[in-house]
Amino acid sequence: MPFIKMWAHVIWATKLRQHYIPSDLKPKLISHIKQNSEEKGIHIDFLNCTHDHIHLLISLGADQSLAKCIMLIKGESSHWINSNHLLNTHFEWQEEYIAVSVSESVVDRVRNYIKNQEEHHRRKSFSEEYQEFIDKYKFLLK
Repeated sequence: MPFIKMWAHVIWATKLRQHYIPSDLKPKLISHIKQNSEEKGIHIDFLNCTHDHIHLLISLGADQSLAKCIMLIKGESSHWINSNHLLNTHFEWQEEYIAVSVSESVVDRVRNYIKNQEEHHRRKSFSEEYQEFIDKYKFLLK
């Protein structure tokens, strides 16, 4: 039996970064994503969202790929929102996402960062945050 602990901080936005997640939907969406992910064997340690994006701290299992986990979470959650008519418009997540590995030594710091998204975004927009991640991790844009 392999012993694996692979942490990832994952971020993605709503389609066109629209403000699709109102405050009354947020707790329902977080709860649903947690429950659905647990049923699929995806371990989400912590997650939080704002009106236009979501942050997750995921611990991958031995037989899981990050891309597959993200696809399952994004696809099912948007389907759930739309099939339950939770918004007056069609909901979609943006296709792209950011995922970075997280060392065990900074897991608590990442949890706190995710937990404090509302406070964080009083000072900085999601676009600014997104660009900081692109720059910090030296992602090459096509």
